[in-house]
Amino acid sequence: MNRVVDSDVIDAVNQLFSFPENFEKLMFHPRSSDHTTNEIRSNSIPVDILDAPKDYVFYMDVPGLSKSEIQVTVEDENTLVIKSGGKRKREDGDEEGCKYIRLERKAPQKLIRKFRLPENANVSAITAKCENGVLTVVVGKHPPPPKPKTVEVTIS
Repeated sequence: MNRVVDSDVIDAVNQLFSFPENFEKLMFHPRSSDHTTNEIRSNSIPVDILDAPKDYVFYMDVPGLSKSEIQVTVEDENTLVIKSGGKRKREDGDEEGCKYIRLERKAPQKLIRKFRLPENANVSAITAKCENGVLTVVVGKHPPPPKPKTVEVTIS
């Protein structure tokens, strides 16, 4: 009987310590069923999500893509969508008759990531920048609702 209780306690403690990961999966669950077969699966594009006091910050590696090739939008009022057409311009030789003898660098494929934003995300306060192959998307937070005020009334 002690073993059953011990395993229940161990399971509860393990769930408690994995709470941040479970919370992140719940709040920022990518909708993987929303992409086509030509697009990169959501798990192949690394994304870091920072929960800061005033905003959520998404960091995504997008090597070889410029800011004009990336679209950041909001769908259904609470879904952050990051996508790219996946085309990269190859540098052509300046002189006539130049041709590539080897092409090893793959052009980026189409990519799409979707994140369901928490209720306190302010979708009208989203900014994005792309520098050195890293896309940074900042989603502001609404201020927390005021705490209910308790007033003590004296009874006469």
